[in-house]
Amino acid sequence: MAENNKKDSFNFPPVGGKNNRNPKFSSYWSFIVIAAFIIGFQFFSMPSNPERISWQKFKTDLLAKGEVKDIFIVKNGGKAEIVLKPEKIEGHSELVAKGFNQKSTGPQYYVPFGTLEQFEKNLQEAQKEYPEAGDVVIDYKDDFNWGEIIMYFLPIALFVGIWIFFMRRMSKGAGGGGGGGGIFNVGKSKAKLFDKESNIKITFKDVAGLAEAKQEVEEIVSFLKSPDKYTKLGGKIPKGALLVGPPGTGKTLMAKAMAGEANVPFFSMSGSDFVEMFVGVGASRVRDLFKQAKEKAPCIIFIDEIDAIGRARGRNPNMGANDERENTLNQLLTEMDGFETNSGVIILAATNRADILDSALLRAGRFDRQIYVDLPELKDREEIFKVHLKPLKLAEDIDYSFLAKQTPGFSGADIANVANEAALIAARRNKQAVDKQDFLDSIDRIVGGLENRSKVIKPSEKKTIAYHEAGHATVSWLVQHAHPLLKVTIVPRGKALGAAWYLPQERQITTKEQLLDQMCSVLGGRAAEEIVFGQISTGAQNDLERATKQAYAMVAIYGMSEKIGMLSYYDSTGQSDYSFTKPYSEKTAELIDAEVKAMVSAAYERTKQILSEHREQHRQVAELLIEREVIFSDDLENILGKRPWKDEEEEIQPQEL
Repeated sequence: MAENNKKDSFNFPPVGGKNNRNPKFSSYWSFIVIAAFIIGFQFFSMPSNPERISWQKFKTDLLAKGEVKDIFIVKNGGKAEIVLKPEKIEGHSELVAKGFNQKSTGPQYYVPFGTLEQFEKNLQEAQKEYPEAGDVVIDYKDDFNWGEIIMYFLPIALFVGIWIFFMRRMSKGAGGGGGGGGIFNVGKSKAKLFDKESNIKITFKDVAGLAEAKQEVEEIVSFLKSPDKYTKLGGKIPKGALLVGPPGTGKTLMAKAMAGEANVPFFSMSGSDFVEMFVGVGASRVRDLFKQAKEKAPCIIFIDEIDAIGRARGRNPNMGANDERENTLNQLLTEMDGFETNSGVIILAATNRADILDSALLRAGRFDRQIYVDLPELKDREEIFKVHLKPLKLAEDIDYSFLAKQTPGFSGADIANVANEAALIAARRNKQAVDKQDFLDSIDRIVGGLENRSKVIKPSEKKTIAYHEAGHATVSWLVQHAHPLLKVTIVPRGKALGAAWYLPQERQITTKEQLLDQMCSVLGGRAAEEIVFGQISTGAQNDLERATKQAYAMVAIYGMSEKIGMLSYYDSTGQSDYSFTKPYSEKTAELIDAEVKAMVSAAYERTKQILSEHREQHRQVAELLIEREVIFSDDLENILGKRPWKDEEEEIQPQEL
């Protein structure tokens, strides 16, 4: 509260003291004053615009009635300006409508004429004809209107002033080196410089797991710290390294650790920072970045998400147009391996789309090393948990190895999210420490979404959902290669009305039998609905989608179909994303569709057979699920018995020839 009061209070200078902060005149005020002057001038000068009348009306309506006070003959303007007597102005409605009154200075009317001699002659005759006109003052003047002159030159002066203002700002930006905001500074590099003076707290100790990738990155820092150790035998320091891997695996974190560990300048920049709406800006920023790096060599340049500018050339749909991204890439290739040597400058880049990068960017001499940062395995996840659970207040029952086993396939970012969600859940429950159940609920929240117990579900729908999920659980328990079941629930989470939770086994390779068993487990819900209720519902949409994609992968990618043979139509280079034709004929496409349909149908029939043979046990699982809403693997073991297979995969024995 005191802090808020401090921020909201005003700071007055001490009485009798001097205020060192002298007021500075801003050039913006000059434009505001000019604009206000124009508006005020037009507002106040509006009533001075006289009404045009003919000679006949002037003679009969004004001069004959004695309403004219003064006549000013403008010799070079071809007109005579008429000034009425103040008391006569109110009698003219057109003048009142224009804002004239008794206090208004004239003229109110003007009469155009051809020649001055003829007008003077006509005026003398009219005065003789109407003696009641009285004494009218006649004067001559030249047409020199300051208002019109100001209105003519003022916009020009305003435009020149704005031009001078921006030119001064641009000159300041051009002379400001790297950090100005002028338009001449748009080609300057936006890279952030981290050096010895920067207080970066992240080090290699904060990067858990991925020992091989971390060793490669540590070696790059070691190159720059003691290059003689590696060059005394005639070797050269690698010019660049590319960090490749799925999102959230710690590529950028490794770069931050390098910035914290390195005793050399570290330039950090995103690939999107090179892209600008102006032509040539990207290439200019690349040149400026390497110019700064050469001046501070030895140093490291880190480009995050390099795929923003490193896509393979020739894939732009706007063929023939000037592609700013390709120009930026060409300049980057030239700077990395041109005629000029970049001794002591190491380029580090990160991407999760290495398949779409240009081949010239990946060749040796530019990125000599490609460091693959994969999803962490069991041991790595345990180390990552130890890092992210350090700031949390934990209960005594926390087992890091148990948490690592509960999170297969999680990246480092996912594990950080698990730790944070567990702390929030514990705080919501008013606990003094984060315990094991909080972490389990956090994992469920991240994988399945937030529980939605307020969703209204009819009893008939709840029964269908229970038998559907019981079908998944029963089939996965009774087939050999399905993932070990953890729990089954019919509590809605996110968009799902129910779910069966498994602990996927971390396999490096997967056999055809394992894929088919997993497909049977996925189809267990639809098969259970058909066997028990004699009808099917839309609840199996996600199951059918997964089964279909898996079958297409088995047939068209993994070569697991006898009719298609050992052919794979998958392009790991990413080239097929930009092709207009399929890599197979229409006849082959029909054959692939037929094989996929036959594979899914065979798995479905096998699933129905398993459920039919264990119908009573399936019913018991479903009824228990309706009663409790959540059941675990121990409950299934009581109903279905122990699995005859171990959860750990047995070693595949080679067949004798």
